[in-house]
Amino acid sequence: MSPGDVTMPVWNEKHLRAATRAAGVALWSWNVDTDAITMDEAAYELWDVPKEERTITFEILSRNIHPADLERVRSAFSATRAVVGAYEIDFRILSAGDVRWISARGQGDDADIAERVLFGIFLDVTQRKQAEEANELLAGEMSHRVKNLLTIATALTQITSRAVETKEDMAQELTSRLIALGRAQELIRRVPGQKTEATLLGDLISVLLAPYDEKGASVRIRVSVPKMNVGERSSTALALVIHELATNSAKYGALSVSSGTLDVSCNAHEDEVVVMWTERGGPPVVAPTKLEGFGSKMVHRSMASQLGGTIAFDWSDEGVVVALRMSKNSLAL
Repeated sequence: MSPGDVTMPVWNEKHLRAATRAAGVALWSWNVDTDAITMDEAAYELWDVPKEERTITFEILSRNIHPADLERVRSAFSATRAVVGAYEIDFRILSAGDVRWISARGQGDDADIAERVLFGIFLDVTQRKQAEEANELLAGEMSHRVKNLLTIATALTQITSRAVETKEDMAQELTSRLIALGRAQELIRRVPGQKTEATLLGDLISVLLAPYDEKGASVRIRVSVPKMNVGERSSTALALVIHELATNSAKYGALSVSSGTLDVSCNAHEDEVVVMWTERGGPPVVAPTKLEGFGSKMVHRSMASQLGGTIAFDWSDEGVVVALRMSKNSLAL
């Protein structure tokens, strides 16, 4: 039999139903005259709409559309008839208490209309959207960290230059600081799958702050915390927060000048651990009007989601004071 003699198979309704179920495709139709929407069983489940609700309209579905996306979807729904050819819109819905991403696809400008009814599909694209958001977050974090490392290298060079007399001493001292910075980076981004022992809170903070200490200035950075273990997951999150605070201090705060000092203390209560970060002797402090930078968002997210706590800033004329409040149970994980 030659290739030209091959007969293409014909899919009946049973075959098409099996294919749509396997692909996670939900079907919908829209009567352009009455605005009535008909959906298959998969669409009812996707939208978390009771199957007893047989008269479906956009207004009924809009109850489940995420408030931030509602007007955009409403406008797209109204403009469907004016769209020439295929169209697609992604939006969020609230289904069974969860946020899900849906892609609605169809044909506009009266294409594929049969007896005044327009047909299309819904796809659950939640996993794809979560992957895209994770990639964007990773790209943002990498960009932020590269910029910070360059700034830190400059700050460490300035710190080192104040404490040495010869270029040989400069090279040796700066190398030591960069090696210490490398150890701090290992704490922040451990090798995936690598098992580590619990870390002492004081050791964790001391390693992270070692690159910024002035040679011969024994009172520049003081760490006074009780002997306390920090779990593997929480130590990474806490290291990110401490590293961000140290970076900002080296750029704008007490660690950016030789006269500046930093005190880190800790009080452990029954259910809560409070770490106080106190800067003094630095440049005049100006409270930011908004904390919208990537680093600020990362710090707040780490404190809330991984350490079960909060972070608060007190911007005074003497210097910034930061209170890190963490759940004792979360800190042990």
